[in-house]
Amino acid sequence: MTTQHHLDDATLLRYASGDLDSAFTMVVAAHLAMCDKCRKAARDAEEIGGHMMDHVAQAPVSDDAFERMMARLDSGADEQIEVDLPKKSAPDSDVPLPLRALIGDHMDDVRWRLVAPGVRKYEIQQGKKGESSLYMLNISPGMAVPEHGHGGAEMTLILSGAYRDKLGVFGPGDVADLDEDIEHQPIVEPGEACICLVATEAPTRFKDLIVRLMQPFVRI
Repeated sequence: MTTQHHLDDATLLRYASGDLDSAFTMVVAAHLAMCDKCRKAARDAEEIGGHMMDHVAQAPVSDDAFERMMARLDSGADEQIEVDLPKKSAPDSDVPLPLRALIGDHMDDVRWRLVAPGVRKYEIQQGKKGESSLYMLNISPGMAVPEHGHGGAEMTLILSGAYRDKLGVFGPGDVADLDEDIEHQPIVEPGEACICLVATEAPTRFKDLIVRLMQPFVRI
């Protein structure tokens, strides 16, 4: 499997510095488990960050800084998924290692919910209320997703199958690291359903009126 579409450099730096929320952290970690190139880039980013920290002058802290930090930890504030730089998935599983704790060892373990003809969804509960959404989609072969844009950052990792849009063909391991300026219409390749992991900051902006009216029920 050769990955063609990779994470943006800014995303890798944010991941290495712990600046992503739990939904985007999970998508990045799952991609790193499938992509040698980005896994190496993430390690390099962490090493650069560590080197910079070693050479930054220490900043003064208040006398009660430790107590305030412990109180913040006890309250669960800024909860994130703890993910080490992952290795590749074991050969007996078709799920990237960081994702297994959330969905199981095999795609067949996922309990899909039909949300539209040819589209099934699995919502992944994680983090605190108000964070970005994390979910999986299972889209039937040959199906075209309605043309849409994004209300914020969106990251889609292909786990199996493939789709194509104006940005190219996205297959297993590929990630679409998009912002609010991108509009596209993914079309699933024939022969196999496309299963993907998605993190979004805000609901998708569909252009078709009927689709927009259905959106509160589909929750995509």
